[in-house]
Amino acid sequence: MGDHEMTDEELLALAERVSNRGRWGHDDELGTLNYITPEKRRTAAALVRSGETLSIARDLSATPDPATGEAVDHRMLFAGPGPTYASDYVGIAPHGFTMTHLDAVCHSTWNGRLYNGRHVEDVQYHDGLAFGSIHAMRDGIFTRGVLLDVARALDVEYLEPDHLIGVEDLHAAEELCGVHVESGDALLVRTGLRRWEAEHGPLSADTRAGLGARCVEWMHEREVAVYGGDCVELIPYPSDMIQMPLHHIAMPSMGLILLDWPEVEELAVTCRHYDRWEFLLTVAPIRLPRATGAAVNPICVF
Repeated sequence: MGDHEMTDEELLALAERVSNRGRWGHDDELGTLNYITPEKRRTAAALVRSGETLSIARDLSATPDPATGEAVDHRMLFAGPGPTYASDYVGIAPHGFTMTHLDAVCHSTWNGRLYNGRHVEDVQYHDGLAFGSIHAMRDGIFTRGVLLDVARALDVEYLEPDHLIGVEDLHAAEELCGVHVESGDALLVRTGLRRWEAEHGPLSADTRAGLGARCVEWMHEREVAVYGGDCVELIPYPSDMIQMPLHHIAMPSMGLILLDWPEVEELAVTCRHYDRWEFLLTVAPIRLPRATGAAVNPICVF
């Protein structure tokens, strides 16, 4: 049965099957980052061979994005020729479809519930999150990254906007790339979004290829620690009840950590150059208590 055939009742049952509520204790705020053990970090560090580093963050811009209107607020406070230094102010709303960012584990809710069984009214306040904020990730993410190039596995330049990525697509990418997603990995997926936009123009944020809900269960079974890529769930998703399975099932039920909108095109080129699709990935958010997310600069090391 394909993802398009999943009923709302099946999606609700899926949310129960993948729940990690209480798995790491009632007060846990790390969610799937708990899969990244000290041994996993040592193994990830051993992947460094050439020592080449690659940023997979998108450039921040004060110019509104043509498809979403998103931008950062960048203003100069002091500049020459008078002052002896230059200074500026940067205001960032990290969430959206253009900025590379980490979601706090309690960023997204469904039906009034957040990760680890918390209720929205007990967590989300006007001054920030009382539980599960980005501050919980202050020690950073240091683990094995794996790129699954789904577009390449399907022998296309890019996926069409209505393509729902299924588990079989992830398996095909694993086979092509010669990797196996394992416990504690950071999984990155490439659909070729940048190439689609280069050919057709900016793509609306509410019409994009993405993962199907069955991939959520697959990530739960593989114990994926972090998910990112040039896609999230299929948008729009074919359900009236749960329209964003990654945000409404994987995050509040699993505690899955989302690294939204890394730049994977150059990463894919680098992986093809070295003919290996695994690498050390490091990510560190700002130490801002109660924040729902943070713009980040993830670094891959080969």
